[in-house]
Amino acid sequence: MIINKLEKKNLIEDLLGSRARVKILKTLAINEELTISLIISKTRLNYSCVLGHLNYLKMVNLIQEKSFGRIKIFRYKVENMKARSLRNFIEIWEGDF
Repeated sequence: MIINKLEKKNLIEDLLGSRARVKILKTLAINEELTISLIISKTRLNYSCVLGHLNYLKMVNLIQEKSFGRIKIFRYKVENMKARSLRNFIEIWEGDF
């Protein structure tokens, strides 16, 4: 029973278990809103990789997708406490402290 509960939770290991996903998270946390083309450019990852990770990040409610016709903008959800905490961690880790 305990294993089933753990499988349904969004564990930090799943979130941070991919170097590509961390790069995307960091890029969005710093820039707040970007198109998929800009995310690809800044992270140097391919389209399918970025799209898959963005879908996962939407599922765990850390980012939001906004559509303007054919243009999709991905926004880091700073109103989400987990997302805000993760951004603070990134700023501390990457900062000059």
